[in-house]
Amino acid sequence: MINAVLVFNNAGQPRLTKFYTQLETAVQQRLISEIFHLVSTRAPGSCNFLPLPPLLSTASTSHTNSSNPSTSHNDVPSLVTYRHYATLYFIIISTSTESPLALIDLIQVYVEVLDRLFENVCELDLIFNFETLHAALAEMIVGGVVIETQGERIYEGVKAQGKVAKRPVNESRSGLGNLGMGGNFAWTGR
Repeated sequence: MINAVLVFNNAGQPRLTKFYTQLETAVQQRLISEIFHLVSTRAPGSCNFLPLPPLLSTASTSHTNSSNPSTSHNDVPSLVTYRHYATLYFIIISTSTESPLALIDLIQVYVEVLDRLFENVCELDLIFNFETLHAALAEMIVGGVVIETQGERIYEGVKAQGKVAKRPVNESRSGLGNLGMGGNFAWTGR
């Protein structure tokens, strides 16, 4: 099961936070800070899989019913999977039952769908069109379970919802390679 999907920029500012398990807000904020610190300090050639920091491991076990014998140790969040694209970190927190390689592929599909929806996605697209981010994620994951991995179907589902905002014609494109680091930052609004 996927417990959370997070997207940060290089400065640690969250661009998307979606939790599929209930956590207190204070725990979420500390977790976001810890996860960013963990992934941002890793060397570029390091493995993209990390054990979950103790903060969430202990917080999630306190919310489970220990008297219920059907509650398995496999339901406890235990893995952080991430990819770093230019100026953004895409992070998935999951249980040990999820395949880390499948999660890396899921992140790749998500980024490809966003790139297609925004025609060369940049960080500003993520900031000003957060509803499109959530719509694309909702097409892929429901209640922590992956339901769709085909990029074309996800794209068509978001388009059918009408959640894709149009960018003003005079705004320059910086593409995924820069993710908003170059180009015109004057926002003309929608």
